[in-house]
Amino acid sequence: MSIASKFTKDYLVKNKAKFEDVSEYIFNHPETRFEEYASSEFLANACEKEGFTVERGVAGIETAFVATFGSGKPVIGFLGEFDALSGLSQEPNKTAYEPWETSNGHGCGHNLLGTGAFAAACTTKKYLEENGLSGTVKFFGCPGEEGGSGKTFMVREGVFEGVDTALTWHPSPGNSIMGFSSLANYQVSFHFKGISSHAANSPHLGRSALDAVELMNVGVNYLREHVIPEARIHYAVTNTGGTSPNVVQAEAEVLYLIRSPKVNEVDDIYKRVCKIAKGAAMMTETEVTIKFDKACSNYIPNRSLEKILHKNLLEAGIEAPTDEEVAYAEKIWNSLTQGEKENYLDLLKGFGYSGDGSEFEGKYLSESISPYSDRDGLLSGSTDVSDVSWVVPTAQLTASTSALGTPLHTWQMTTQGISSYAHKGMFRAAEAMALTAIQLINHPEDLEKVKQEFRAFQAKNPYTCPIPKDVKPSKLHQ
Repeated sequence: MSIASKFTKDYLVKNKAKFEDVSEYIFNHPETRFEEYASSEFLANACEKEGFTVERGVAGIETAFVATFGSGKPVIGFLGEFDALSGLSQEPNKTAYEPWETSNGHGCGHNLLGTGAFAAACTTKKYLEENGLSGTVKFFGCPGEEGGSGKTFMVREGVFEGVDTALTWHPSPGNSIMGFSSLANYQVSFHFKGISSHAANSPHLGRSALDAVELMNVGVNYLREHVIPEARIHYAVTNTGGTSPNVVQAEAEVLYLIRSPKVNEVDDIYKRVCKIAKGAAMMTETEVTIKFDKACSNYIPNRSLEKILHKNLLEAGIEAPTDEEVAYAEKIWNSLTQGEKENYLDLLKGFGYSGDGSEFEGKYLSESISPYSDRDGLLSGSTDVSDVSWVVPTAQLTASTSALGTPLHTWQMTTQGISSYAHKGMFRAAEAMALTAIQLINHPEDLEKVKQEFRAFQAKNPYTCPIPKDVKPSKLHQ
């Protein structure tokens, strides 16, 4: 075991209870995008207690903050998230669906994500202090990843300027480097305004906004055949115009999320969707207002940084689960659908797993770390980490925090969010990220290779923020 590895393990073991308390607090206060008031303040206060200087409300976002320690180069950034999801309320450590009174829940493990990145930042800070080294540690409190693209807004406002490299992670059922590109996306609302009328005695005088929404959705469904296979178009009707069928609905709204591997592809599909919306408005003699909500780019992997992160993930290692953890994971596995069980390996591969799955036979928890692969691939999801990766060399890993087959954004993911196994994965991620930061501090030549690769990419791929300058972050319930 290296000196740095012993240091990080000892520090994290000594402070285990403190970081688990942070994770549990965020889990118990699930808040959706840009409304993470309790979680953000708790985490920012925890940073101050650890000796960081905290700037709150960065990029004009109430719940965004940057915690800084040290001075000079290199500047190592850790990205932390803490927002929850609507509709995923769930009691922890259960084996059946048992929702809380609140509707929100941490079905993507961001209580673990933010705390693990915080723990890595604290570990790196302590290493700088004890060894009298120069360098700057920045922990970025990033709100609104789920449907808000908080980091994209932060990138747009220059929050990451001067950062030499950024590290982050994500909970999942496996352990690997997340080296695939992701889908860029636009999120846009279409608000239709018509004329209300009595639906029985004067329907001819009304103009139905709900009809316009339905016709738009039908039109977009026909469009799906004529976009590239990798593209995705999702929608949610957010306003049906009321609950009275005997009233012609004068207001209705639908929210669209359009995804594709590249921003320019998303933009092309978006323009076609807008034409369909305008056509629906013409057919129903209603008016449509199009409101751009948010966007994010596709993720750009940095292979040099990924190789360092993978080496340190192996150095951190993985301890065998306890009998109790295995028994609990088996019950979670048995709660999954047959389709979820049959596709458990596809879920791992999306997070960068490389293998045939033979090491998982007869098991319910991952007990291994995937070999590193720099093959190109596509994660069929989106993340605002992507926009950071366009302006700062970035790498991310995943650590196992849940039973094999556990899909993200489910009650099963939520219920495992503060289990002992989940916290083991959180500390594994923290250790790997801290070791990577320490290596970059101690070996500037390694950091230079990372930056050289990034500069070569930047020279051919200038960044343009996909969110227009006049668009502001919006809360889920606005």
